[in-house]
Amino acid sequence: MPGAHTRPAARLHLGRAVRWCVGTLAILALVVALWPAQWGGFLSLTIVSGASMEPTYASGDLVVGLRRQPALGDVVVYRPDGVEGHVVHRVVGGSPDGWTTRGDGNTWDDIWTADADNTLGVVQWRVPGASRYLPSGPLLPVAIACLIGAVLLWPGRDETTVTTSADYAEDAAEYHI
Repeated sequence: MPGAHTRPAARLHLGRAVRWCVGTLAILALVVALWPAQWGGFLSLTIVSGASMEPTYASGDLVVGLRRQPALGDVVVYRPDGVEGHVVHRVVGGSPDGWTTRGDGNTWDDIWTADADNTLGVVQWRVPGASRYLPSGPLLPVAIACLIGAVLLWPGRDETTVTTSADYAEDAAEYHI
């Protein structure tokens, strides 16, 4: 019966196409959600350096921040003008010009002001000791993106097709000379 095998094959191809589209959209959504704040996104990934935030955060912890308006008591990640790197400190006060910050382990306020333009995010989560496993600086978002991409693109098991002797008999009858 010519064409008998085309319908299941078409369904198989349609199913693969739908899975590919859904997977691609999921990856794109993940990329948008995880796009670093340094490059205009909503997420900041920063390795804590120094003891100014102890006991809350230790040097080497990874803090994950989301771009949003901070409130009094929130820990923010910001990049002061003229300073190389990011500052991870708590908001202890504010004015129309910005927010006053201080490290939890410090008794003095920072000389810099955090504001909407230089604040990368409000800390939401931390990963203790993450610097032992991740690079720091601008390579941190790239390393995490590569890790997520590798997990998502890891090959799965192939689908198997079961053929019966009746299929072989039909194919032989169709192509018999």
